[in-house]
Amino acid sequence: MNDLANSPMTTTSSSRIDFNTPELQRKRRLRALKDHLTRWYVFVGGLAVLATITLIFFYLAYVVMPLFQGAELSAKPAQSPAWLQDGSQPLLLTVEEQNQIGLRISAQGEALFFTVKTGAELKRSSLPLPAGTQVTSLQQGQPGSSLVAVGLSNGQALVLRHAYKATYPDGKKTITPELEFPYGVAPLQVDPQGRALEHVNLSVHEDSLMLAGSSGNQLHVLSLLKEENMFTGEVALTETQIELPQLAEPIKAMYIDARQNWLFVLNGRAHLDVFNLAKRNLNGRYELLQDASAEVTTSAQLLGGISLMIGDSKGNVSQWFMARDPDDEQRLKHIRDFQMGDSAIRQIVAEERRKGFVVLDASGQVGVFHSTAQRTLLIEPVSADARILALSPRANRILVEAGPQLLTYKLDNPHPEISWSSLWSKVWYESYDKPEHIWQSTAANAEFEPKMSLAPLTYGTLKAAFYAMLLAAPLAIAAAIFTAYFMAPGMRRKVKPVIELMEALPTVILGFFAGLFLAPYVELHLPGIFSLLLLTPIGILLAGFLWTRLPASLRLRVPDGWEAAILIPVVLLVGWLSLGMSPLLESWFFGGDMRLWISNDLGIQFDQRNALIVGLAMGFAVIPNIYSIAEDAVFSVPRSLTLGSLALGATPWQTLTRVVILTASPGIFSALMIGMGRAVGETMIVLMATGNTPVMEMNIFEGMRTLAANVAVEMPESEVGGSHYRVLFLSAFVLLTFTFVMNTLAELIRQRLRNKYASL
Repeated sequence: MNDLANSPMTTTSSSRIDFNTPELQRKRRLRALKDHLTRWYVFVGGLAVLATITLIFFYLAYVVMPLFQGAELSAKPAQSPAWLQDGSQPLLLTVEEQNQIGLRISAQGEALFFTVKTGAELKRSSLPLPAGTQVTSLQQGQPGSSLVAVGLSNGQALVLRHAYKATYPDGKKTITPELEFPYGVAPLQVDPQGRALEHVNLSVHEDSLMLAGSSGNQLHVLSLLKEENMFTGEVALTETQIELPQLAEPIKAMYIDARQNWLFVLNGRAHLDVFNLAKRNLNGRYELLQDASAEVTTSAQLLGGISLMIGDSKGNVSQWFMARDPDDEQRLKHIRDFQMGDSAIRQIVAEERRKGFVVLDASGQVGVFHSTAQRTLLIEPVSADARILALSPRANRILVEAGPQLLTYKLDNPHPEISWSSLWSKVWYESYDKPEHIWQSTAANAEFEPKMSLAPLTYGTLKAAFYAMLLAAPLAIAAAIFTAYFMAPGMRRKVKPVIELMEALPTVILGFFAGLFLAPYVELHLPGIFSLLLLTPIGILLAGFLWTRLPASLRLRVPDGWEAAILIPVVLLVGWLSLGMSPLLESWFFGGDMRLWISNDLGIQFDQRNALIVGLAMGFAVIPNIYSIAEDAVFSVPRSLTLGSLALGATPWQTLTRVVILTASPGIFSALMIGMGRAVGETMIVLMATGNTPVMEMNIFEGMRTLAANVAVEMPESEVGGSHYRVLFLSAFVLLTFTFVMNTLAELIRQRLRNKYASL
């Protein structure tokens, strides 16, 4: 023992792990570098996303802001041409399209062409008047027309046209002005008794010319039909005198509408008599001003000849046109007013390509307005001596004759037809019976009144999203809850990827399928489709009830969580029965045609491509988004909460409704908002599965047009920088703002839900 005790002890050094080897140090440095780079990558990427969204907002605002800017008037150097020093009274002042040559016709019957830039005289000629006659009245044709009617002291009227021919001698553009007489140099007899025409007006519609004149209180209307011989080329004029009731008060002005249906006669202080030229009778006598101290001082027709603009002695301009009453009779309606100032309105000149007009008052102020937008764009003084005003066809030059001077102004007025009221409020458009929300940006005729209300497009966007969410939300949320909470893990691993795979299907394919197959199929099987929507949940509930009544020995043979597979044949059977019974249901209850029954018996408009088709197709596209996020939220609820609730005696259903869903509510709400955003921004399905009609109807059987679809349809045909182009960008701005606000509110609500149920 002593030997053992005295023997030296052998010690074994235990091996230790060295964490500071060069290799591990390199790994730690590399990992730290990766973490550092990743942190900066995520930070920079997040800032880039925020910067991109901000830049998109600013760019859209940059394109949209010019829509709401007013007009600008820039004065050019005043001119004092020699031909203005004679002091003759001007009856007409006009400018040709290129703003190079102007025309002035005086009360002495002298026509003078001059250069706009310098005021230099180019050409002077006297009108071919019969011997001993004088010019007593003059009226230019409707806006956009170069025809002029000149009333003479012998009851005749001379019709002329100012024309400007462009030639290119030696490669240089030269404009040659001249007067033409399309109905002959000889005047036309308007007053058979030969009395002086104090007022005159004309209207040309196709091959028909209609002249109206007044002598005292007497009305005279002459209709001329131009007929050309196809073989000889000879032109013959057929004259017809139209007899109308006479007036008791002095006539101030008269106008014929573009289609030669109505004759408007201003007379007395503020009266307007409207004559039906087809029936040759009086339609009605209308009081234009309610203020007894005011009177009508001037008037004009807007582009298209439908609207009358009435200026009074109190500086107000009002718009009137014919519209149908509830009793289906056409009456003159007061549409809107524009206040110029306190001075009497001296002249109203309508634009030749838009529904705008320029006003000159007695104090020498010029005002620029637009009728449809009910917008005052500019009011600016020019000269107290202003006598007459001319507006160029492109509405970018204004000439003012002020005493011995000729004043020239450059007018910048690019987007007068847009205002907040025209975009969002009801507007009373020409030829409509009442104010409405209308989107119609283009038409075939030059006198078209643009209708750019965003209200029906926004309404259509929300309508499409509503019907899509009506189908998608309950199905997706219910499927997510069942998959995450009740379904067996093995079955969940098969079902969830299949549903998420639906998201990969291109929306253009869904739209193509919905427009070409689903829409006609639903139209032919309406009873079956509605039966399917009603009987499917009933069939599922009935199958579940019957399942609970089966013997336990049978129910236990199905593994726990695989019961949902039994519903597959149930759904297929219900679908087969519903669609198979569709012809019989249509024959029994709807007289063989449910579509006609809906249209005729219920009075509901039915379109083949409607909101129902959009709801089915877009709901199918939205389901994967909502399902995936909601399923992850429900599945992420801690298992301890579920087991704890069950351990305390709660049933699985109580645990689901009072613990699981409340805990997962932030995620479920986020899923709904993301699905809503997807539905609002969807383009191709709505574009292909609806009629793209911008109507404000909640009818499920009518179509709609959304903001996104409208941009996709009309952007290629819009003029870059034009009003239509910028309004489409405004549509995108509205859509982006709506999505941004909705997502922001969703995040705030989600955070509140998370804070509220975080203690569960």
